[in-house]
Order: sequence, then C-alpha cells, then structure tokens
Amino acid sequence: MPTLILTPRHTDDSHILWKAAARLGWQVERLAAWRVPPALQSLADPVLYGEALLGPTLAEQLGLALLNPEEDWLVQLPFDYRKRDITLSTLGAARQLAAPAFIKPPNDKSFPAAVYRGSELPAEYDDAMPVLVSGVVTWEMEFRCFILDRTLCTYSIYSRWGELQRDAGFHSTPEEDAQLEAFIARLLADPAVDLPAATVVDVGVIADLGWACVEQNAAWGAGIYGCDAERVLAVLERASVKR
Repeated sequence: MPTLILTPRHTDDSHILWKAAARLGWQVERLAAWRVPPALQSLADPVLYGEALLGPTLAEQLGLALLNPEEDWLVQLPFDYRKRDITLSTLGAARQLAAPAFIKPPNDKSFPAAVYRGSELPAEYDDAMPVLVSGVVTWEMEFRCFILDRTLCTYSIYSRWGELQRDAGFHSTPEEDAQLEAFIARLLADPAVDLPAATVVDVGVIADLGWACVEQNAAWGAGIYGCDAERVLAVLERASVKR
C-alpha cells in the first residue's frame, strides 16, 4: 500500500491530497520537520509530494529518485508547440540583456519567473546558474495537465490573462476543454516530444498565436489547482522511483 509523504508546510493542495489518499486506502504521513525520521526511511512504497527546493533532500532520505524535466526541454520542443524563441542560458549572460525578456530557472523556484531586464535580475544567485530566456508573450489562459505514460489523466485551468482562477472555481468552458484536449493529444502523440513517465505539462493560448506549451514541471512538486486529486495521486505514485 502506498504511503503519501507530505512536508511540514500545510497547504490547500496537501490537505486535498491527504483526503484523496485516505479515500484510496493509502497511508499518509506528514513530516514534523524537514527531515525524514528513521521509521519512515524504510517504507516499501513512499509517494512524496512537496516543495521543489527541498524535495530532492527528502527524496534521498526516502531512497527515492525523482522524475524531473530536462532543463532544456522547452528549448528542444518543436517550435509548433512553443510558438516563441527560447534559449537555455546562464544568469550571468542574462544580466547583460538590455531588452526585456521572460527569464526563469528551468526546474525550481529559486527566484520568480517574470519579465526582467538584465540589470533587474536578483543579485544573490551565482552567474553560472542556468536560466531559460524567452520572448515576451501574453497568455490568454493557461492549463495544468497531469500526464502518466503519455496519457492525460486530469487537468485544470489556472490562469486567465495572468489572473489566478481560484475565486472562479478553476472553471473552463466545454469549448476551451475540447481545444485543450485536442492540443495535448497531438503533443502526447508526437514522438519528437520527450516526456518522463509521470509529469506535468502546462499549456495555454498565446494571444494572436494560439495554443502552446508554457512549461513542463515535476509532478511531485506541482500545484493541483482544480485537478482531480485521486488522478493526481496516480501520477505522483510514478513521479519517483525507489532506488
């Protein structure tokens, strides 16, 4: 039986997943500190859900290897699925940019993803740090998609014109859902698109350009928004592997 491991940080998502795990008959353990106690380090089937910055440390203590996107995944993605120029660079090189660009760390949240001029980037990080640099676009709407074995398990809108849709109940229309499902089906069927067995792909509509990928995220640390929690757990169960 899987055991869902939650971090000490209480969030709405962790509470939702706790209840879903209980419905499925899973065990649930919430850590009291940012360290896995010895009694949990020998679990046969741990399933980790936690924050991106500390997830790898906890996973190591649980004997887990986490599935993560490749840092250059967006760069290697065929242009038809991203619809804007994206490069993998370093923070030092990005500091030299005079024109605004959308800049983010590839796989963590060490500093906020946003539009920056080079001089506006945070100074406390090393120049060798990898960053993704892309053209500035406007997203009409954005969806989170939990993917298992190249199959869409559950999805939810999370943003319209940059506004989080929590107060709107993460509601999307049947027409929007149909368009999302058609785009993601084409993406998942394309052998040129490399994906881990379990992952999260964010997609949406760029103003005047159409449907495109926002980014790929590690499932074990991704927010669930309005996604079906039990289906999310099915993805989380495969988002790490026992060493």
